[in-house]
Amino acid sequence: MTLSSKPNALPTNLAKNQLLMDCYQHMQSQQLVLPTIPEISYKIRRAINDSTASSHKISRVVQTDPAITARLIQIANSSFYCGRKKIESCPEALTRIGLQASQDIITSMAIKSVFRANSEFIRKKMAALWAHSSMISAISAVFAHKVPGFDPDRAMLAGLIHDIGIVPILTYADRHPEVIANPKDLVETVKYLRADIGIQIIRSWDFPSDFEDVVQHAENWHRHTNENANYADIVMISQLLSFIGKVDIKKMPQIDTLPAYKKLAKFLQVADSISILDTAKDEIEQIHQWLS
Repeated sequence: MTLSSKPNALPTNLAKNQLLMDCYQHMQSQQLVLPTIPEISYKIRRAINDSTASSHKISRVVQTDPAITARLIQIANSSFYCGRKKIESCPEALTRIGLQASQDIITSMAIKSVFRANSEFIRKKMAALWAHSSMISAISAVFAHKVPGFDPDRAMLAGLIHDIGIVPILTYADRHPEVIANPKDLVETVKYLRADIGIQIIRSWDFPSDFEDVVQHAENWHRHTNENANYADIVMISQLLSFIGKVDIKKMPQIDTLPAYKKLAKFLQVADSISILDTAKDEIEQIHQWLS
């Protein structure tokens, strides 16, 4: 059960955490400032959903952002979408990649703009959050590419937004530094509110409803459902893979014991999952650079 559906869920011993209490109250009253979806992403979505739209018409919208246009052409010529002919124009790139996939890619690239802050302390936190999110995004895309039934571009976007609920917390802390008594306050606030705030953002951005599962369950390691594997499972496994060599592995669950992994096991073995980091190192780094 999420905090948003259980207003009195916060432990009483956290009442001294002013950042947590402020963000919680603002979240409950829907007054917490949420990041707005980047304008270019909104325009692309509207153009693609226009039944009269053509690749040339949509490309005119994309080309209002030269940086994204150049990146889209670069992606169309990458190993992910390799073809016999080198792509040199935006309409060609849209055709090769596909309109829906292009929308996901453009949204992923544009989202970086919401990870911003004024104070040096919060700016560093935002940068670290973006670095983590973009790496999970890259691993998720490559991982989904190996598993039948998943769209790598959608997995890339899912990985990128799995921690999006932390952004409004950091933004509030950036604007109200006086409410942070110690660094632990920020850690506690993220722990208790990131999922609920993330769900609010997913809904305000009109993203697919299954992305709510991603923000809510991306670290719910032992979640068990009778449903087929979904993007939350892809992102979860990608997170575990990203921790290899970075955190004490003894503090993390064994990958082959997780319900999420067992759903994917018919496609991959544990060794295959781990080897993705090595065999697809260049692909992961390439996607990471696209987002950067």
